[in-house]
Amino acid sequence: MEVEVAPTKKIVIFGVEKRKTENLVWCAVTYGVNRLFWVDGYLLCLEVYEKSFEHEIKSNIFPISQLCYAEFPNYIKIYEAEKGVQIPIVNASDTKLYQTLLKAVLKHEKPNLVSTSEKRKNCNCSCSVNTKRFRIVY
Repeated sequence: MEVEVAPTKKIVIFGVEKRKTENLVWCAVTYGVNRLFWVDGYLLCLEVYEKSFEHEIKSNIFPISQLCYAEFPNYIKIYEAEKGVQIPIVNASDTKLYQTLLKAVLKHEKPNLVSTSEKRKNCNCSCSVNTKRFRIVY
């Protein structure tokens, strides 16, 4: 028997959003996400479609439709969004994949970080949307 280990070579993320923790969690719960990931003080929520796995097999590129993240300094196993509404959190700080995702997101977002007052000056909405596409290559 032969076993080949073929790690993901390239990940493409089509949208990145920094969110408030409570908004990220509520979105995940209402969207049907079954778990969040905690990596070194951040919560990550990934929107990945079934076809992403097929695409990776064919092209060696793994697409992530949307990645939302929030600062979350302390790890907990279960987050209670509301009474009776809970979502598990997986500590993925020791995984290369999630460490690489977080590093790429923070590196990508760093030049785009502006103070809340500057955002209000430049935008008449209450949100900050960043839809630039970027890729992660191991």
